[in-house]
Amino acid sequence: MNILETVNLSKTYGKGENKVEALKNINLVIEKRKFTAIIGPSGSGKSTLLHCIAGLDSITSGRVILDGEDISKLSEDKLSKLRSRKFGFIFQNFNLIPVISVYDNIVLPIDIDNKKIDKKYIDSIIDILGLRDKVSKFPNQLSGGQQQRVAIARALANKPEIIFADEPTGNLDSNTTDEVMNLLRFCVDEYNQTLVMITHNDEIANSADNIINISDGKVI
Repeated sequence: MNILETVNLSKTYGKGENKVEALKNINLVIEKRKFTAIIGPSGSGKSTLLHCIAGLDSITSGRVILDGEDISKLSEDKLSKLRSRKFGFIFQNFNLIPVISVYDNIVLPIDIDNKKIDKKYIDSIIDILGLRDKVSKFPNQLSGGQQQRVAIARALANKPEIIFADEPTGNLDSNTTDEVMNLLRFCVDEYNQTLVMITHNDEIANSADNIINISDGKVI
């Protein structure tokens, strides 16, 4: 069963001589409750694609369909609500807020959406990710692997349907990479979430349920 698909999705930057076609008529489907890896060389359009299907960037033409709804036509306000309620995001550089605690970073998406915190659920995520003794600390007091675990917890906090991850292991050593990937696979298998991840790591890509290969702005 598919949760998301694109129809002739294109993204162009600039005009005239400065025109760059970042994505060219992309047609793809993302299966629900599966891990889909997006691979391809640097500059191929992977991050642009992820940002477009996640509603973080506008598209030039085509459609992005989530559960039968064309989200590319939504207003920015509706898109913002969609992202906060249905999507979780994990980036290579963690993007944690340095001046608030680990716990406050984790529950930030819930606070932004003005929803009540499901303490039992949040506590279970904190325990699963091994962050119980870190919740009162600040991000700069943690290692890179620990910060990425906080980023994962934050992505899971609002019980998203889809987790979008852009090279989440790019700055991690091999042991921490294995740990993070085991946790993300757990999200798919135990929480029935959909994971869409950009990676340059062949081993990670080969562990995915599906692989989308992007080259020069096209699916190959």
